[in-house]
Amino acid sequence: MSSLQKEIDERTNLTGTNRFELLLFRLGTDAALGQSELFGINVLKVREIVTMPAITPIAGAPKFSLGVVHLRDQVIPVYDLPAIVGCKLAAAPSLMLVTEYARTTQAFTVESVEDIVRLDWNQVISAENTGTGPSLITSIARLSEGSGDEARLAQVLDVEAILQAITPEENRHKVESREVGDKFSLKPGTVVLVADDSFVARALMEQTLKAMDIPYEMTKSGQEAWNRLNALAAAAEAEGKTIHDKVCLMLTDLEMPEMDGFTLTRNIKQDPRFSSMPVVIHSSLSGSANENHVRSVGANGYVAKFSAEELSGAIRKALGH
Repeated sequence: MSSLQKEIDERTNLTGTNRFELLLFRLGTDAALGQSELFGINVLKVREIVTMPAITPIAGAPKFSLGVVHLRDQVIPVYDLPAIVGCKLAAAPSLMLVTEYARTTQAFTVESVEDIVRLDWNQVISAENTGTGPSLITSIARLSEGSGDEARLAQVLDVEAILQAITPEENRHKVESREVGDKFSLKPGTVVLVADDSFVARALMEQTLKAMDIPYEMTKSGQEAWNRLNALAAAAEAEGKTIHDKVCLMLTDLEMPEMDGFTLTRNIKQDPRFSSMPVVIHSSLSGSANENHVRSVGANGYVAKFSAEELSGAIRKALGH
C-alpha cells in the first residue's frame, strides 16, 4: 500500500474512534480586538491547499465572491473567507483552500495554513454553549490539555452557515411541502430525536420535519442526544413503557462536539434498550469511505446535506413507510 493511501485510510478511520483531524489556518486580524486567531475545518472537507491562481472576476457577483478559477478541469467559485468572518488581511492572500462538502465545491482565501492536529471530539465544545449564540462557528477546539492561559484554542467554522452567508437570500433553500410528500403519521407520543451542532442545519431539518408533520426534539451534540435518550428511557421505564414509546428515530449529524455521530450511532446500536431504534445519519461529509463507516456502526440510512426530498425519503424508509 502506498504511503499516501495509508495516510488517507488512517485519516478516514479516525471517524470510527470519536477522533478527527482539524486543519488550522489564520485569516488575518479581527475587527474587534485587532489580533490574529486560529480557525479550523475538518480535514475531510478539504480537497487541497493551493497557491493562489489567477481569479476571473464575475460581473454582478454576490457579496464575498472574488470570482472563479479553473482548477483540474473544473471551474470553482472563490470566496473571501477573511471578509466573511470579519477579519482583514495585511496583504493580498497567497493561499486558498479548495473544499468539498454539502454537495458543493468552492475555494476560500486564507492568510496562512498553520498545522493539522488530531483531536478527540471531547476536546471540542459547542460555541452555543459558550453564550455566543448562533454564529459562523460551530465549536471551540482545545488544542492542548492546559487550562486558562495555557489552553490553545481554535474556532471551528460552521460550513453550513458559511454557505448560507455567501448565498443570496433569494437562492437560499427553503423547504416546500411538495419536496417531502404526504404528511406522516407517527405513533402518538413519539418524536424524532435530532442531533446537529449547526444552527443552519437544524433550521433546515426543522422545516423538513414540520412539513412532514413529524414531532421532533432538537439537541446540539452527540453527547447531549445520548444524555437525552437515556433520560427518556428512564422516564419511559418509570411509566411502565419502553424508549420506543418516546422516540421512534434518531437523526444525527456526524461532526459534533463531545461525541460524533458515529459514536452516538454505535452506542445506540450496542445498547439492548435502543438497538432496534432506526438511526439516520445526515451529514455534509460524503464519499464511499464515510458511507462504509455508516454501515459498520449499523445506521439505517445516510443522507448528504441538504435535500429535503432525500431526507424525507430516508426517514420514511427507516420507519418502514
